[in-house]
Amino acid sequence: MSTVVEIKNLTKDYELGFWRKRKVRALDDLSLTINRGEIFGFLGANGAGKTTTIKLLMRLIFPTSGTARILDRDLQDVRMHERIGYLPENPYFYDYLTAREFLHYCAEIFGFSAAERKQRATALLARVKLDERRWDTQLRKFSKGMLQRVGLAQSLINDPEIVFLDEPMSGLDPIGRREVRDLIATLRQEGKTVFMCTHILSDIEVLCDRIGIMRGGKLSYLGHLDELQQKSGEETVFEVVVKGTDARSLEEHLPGAGSNINIVETTSGLRVQVARENSIDEVIAALRKSGGQLVSVQPVRQSLEELFVSEAGQQSAAND
Repeated sequence: MSTVVEIKNLTKDYELGFWRKRKVRALDDLSLTINRGEIFGFLGANGAGKTTTIKLLMRLIFPTSGTARILDRDLQDVRMHERIGYLPENPYFYDYLTAREFLHYCAEIFGFSAAERKQRATALLARVKLDERRWDTQLRKFSKGMLQRVGLAQSLINDPEIVFLDEPMSGLDPIGRREVRDLIATLRQEGKTVFMCTHILSDIEVLCDRIGIMRGGKLSYLGHLDELQQKSGEETVFEVVVKGTDARSLEEHLPGAGSNINIVETTSGLRVQVARENSIDEVIAALRKSGGQLVSVQPVRQSLEELFVSEAGQQSAAND
């Protein structure tokens, strides 16, 4: 599997203050590689260094030390930008251009002909599900969610090999989030690489092949989500959902269950949590004796939110 992003010991210091300047380290010795064709989720609390990393890769700011390469080209090689796409966290567009005009403008920067510009603008506005009635409306009249769709379209205008997305779900309603999530998934099917920063952890769980978690400017964790769950060291708990009986009747047929089984009553039935997989058979046998019905059996693991809080920690720093 080839590498499309290679970061080595990347560090960024800022100077704060006027008379007595002091250095603040926003990114501390980051080393990271992204593989071709994967969706990589970049997580961290505000101020952890996520947006700083993307801005360094886009050459919007410059590193204090360290190096990085994208598509086997140094960041200083501007030819690399012909092959990448970028959606910033807070995109700003020309207010008095329409959505269609703006995409025509972006396509012209990449050297597309007039016919190609028209074709790509039409195809991408449809792909990001922007209402066709708004294609010729000035961008200053767009909501944040609509601008986000236009931003996604411009990030794909040059058919990039890798797309950098900083909070791509920002400002979108649940339907919009689902549509953008589906779009990102299709990018992987097309062989493109996606480097995505987001605070919406459910999207990370659904989309990402690997994740990186930043803490205080340093990379706290790098790997697959299931590896992070294993790293937490917690044993898997199984939950058996039943109905048609009550807790007392079920407990009568579970002699010696002890601390391995915990029964919780809900409005829709009982949720029985067991610490050992072989205890599931005991619960099902007791359920049959008590006249209840089995609804489901499923493992219950720590959510990504719990893992994220544990790994990234609580930070009170300002925004990236």
